[in-house]
Amino acid sequence: MAGHNSLTFLGAARTVTGSKFLVDTEELRVMIDCGLFQGERLWRRRNWEPLTVDPAKVDAVVITHAHLDHSGYLPLLVRNGFTGPAFCTPETAELAAIILRDSAHIAESDAAYANVHGYSKHEPALPLYDSGDAEKAIALLTTVAHDTPTMIGGEVGLELRSAGHILGSAYAELDVGGSRLLVSGDIGRPGHPLLLPPETPHDAETVVVESTYGNRLHEAEDDDLLADTITRTVGRDGVVLMPAFAVDRTFVLLMILARLENEGRIPSVPVYVDSPMALRALEVYEQAIAKHDPQLRLEVTGASGQYRPTRLRLAPSVEESEKLNRPGKPCIIVTASGMATGGRVLHHLTHQLPNARNSVILTGFQVPGTRGRALADGAKQIKIHGRYVPVLAEVQMTNAYSAHADAEQMVQWLSGMKPPETAYVVHGEEDAARALAARLTDDLGWNAVVPRYLERVRL
Repeated sequence: MAGHNSLTFLGAARTVTGSKFLVDTEELRVMIDCGLFQGERLWRRRNWEPLTVDPAKVDAVVITHAHLDHSGYLPLLVRNGFTGPAFCTPETAELAAIILRDSAHIAESDAAYANVHGYSKHEPALPLYDSGDAEKAIALLTTVAHDTPTMIGGEVGLELRSAGHILGSAYAELDVGGSRLLVSGDIGRPGHPLLLPPETPHDAETVVVESTYGNRLHEAEDDDLLADTITRTVGRDGVVLMPAFAVDRTFVLLMILARLENEGRIPSVPVYVDSPMALRALEVYEQAIAKHDPQLRLEVTGASGQYRPTRLRLAPSVEESEKLNRPGKPCIIVTASGMATGGRVLHHLTHQLPNARNSVILTGFQVPGTRGRALADGAKQIKIHGRYVPVLAEVQMTNAYSAHADAEQMVQWLSGMKPPETAYVVHGEEDAARALAARLTDDLGWNAVVPRYLERVRL
């Protein structure tokens, strides 16, 4: 039986996004993660290509966490015939519903904008999927509590264990025909200001592990860059624009801004959260804090007000967002998306980048091919809505607030396991994946491999 079981890498192989791993047994077909490719056009085009497996013949999906590169393909899978359950934790179901609705809305808005302004190569421009597809996908989300063994189709065992990356995030431990498979999803850093560190994994014969920061160590958690850039920008009457992931990162940044303000390290100016998705995610986080969710650090639970800067302003409407394009006074604008791939941040960048008084602070990993990566790499112009916008604003980049474990922390997390038969290193740029594979081989004595896109291996 075991000889018939296989694993196919349908995404996140030698790239950071598009996590999709297909487990085939004689009886069942289970997809672990169902993410969109993001970044360079080469990768984004793969979202439009048919899968090598018929979605109607996938029996179940397991989603490790809500981020788009792990959950965002699910509406397309549904559109093309998938009808099975999509297993995830309760918090992931809440956050994935927010993210999938937003993703569909952005896809529809971008297609409509392209049609009005005529800059699409296709006539008419079509969204990858629509809100109807997103709602059907959300209806399939099937919750499984953390650390609670469950069965998929009576044949594959599943346990979701806390990964400490964002609220609800988990790594998946599966029993496939008596052989254990660990799929890491994204693993959080031990020093996350809100979440407890990832749980220690059980032994497994096969490990699929992320390598986002596989060749790097994080900067020390030092707030100086943030405090200095904000103080400098406000001093020249500028606007601080902070593109941020709506889920988790926005909440963490608000906590840090509130603390810096309380310590007198930044001036008290209006702080706008301009992202409907972030506002909905903030509610989920506040509810988790209020009910003392066991994923959260004890010092955080019950203290829901401590993350709010004094002059916090929420901008849910389009009209309020448009006013922020020309705020007329120093302020901080936190808005999605974190890599400037779409959404309201594009309109803010169009207005703020050409002014040298302003600054942009990038606070997380920037995938190659995104506008965020271009800014981080020092681009003098970036293309937004078919036009080139000059970059005169100050641009700063920090990984001090990353929600991913770095190379050292990944090795540490895995070091308690018995060496598996094989570890497959995924979800990293090729250099990062190879570097982590080398660390696992040299430091832990593992048989570590960087798989190719669409490669199939036996379990």
